[in-house]
Amino acid sequence: MTASEKSNARILIGECYCRTVRFEVADAFSYAMNCHCSNCRRTTGAAFKPFAGIAQDQLRIVSGGDQRIIFGDETTHDAHCARCGSLLYSRVRGGGWVHVAMGTLVDTPSIRPSAHIFVGSKAPWHEITDNLPQYREHIGVV
Repeated sequence: MTASEKSNARILIGECYCRTVRFEVADAFSYAMNCHCSNCRRTTGAAFKPFAGIAQDQLRIVSGGDQRIIFGDETTHDAHCARCGSLLYSRVRGGGWVHVAMGTLVDTPSIRPSAHIFVGSKAPWHEITDNLPQYREHIGVV
């Protein structure tokens, strides 16, 4: 993304359940998917985690940054609110990208999930009923 594309992107607001941690992120996500891996299910308490990926420098914590709990290391981690426990985002791909938990977005992003990943370990009680492609593991592994 060029500097002019970054500056023209609409800014979305995101926040945790208790609104202690708030962030801004450009509505310029590169991809979005529904992850069914057991880690995403446990961290969200849901059948899957809808997430949208964007370069790490496009997300800015605007309040409550000191109220985050980081699970992992400085490079790759999950960031949760220390007060309510909400998963906010995961820092991935060598620390250069974030996967924003789409449920934390107050504003509606322009992107929609395009696939289901890690369906090989999905919750047995959940049935996927849409027509999005399904991958046993990550994209490219059917």
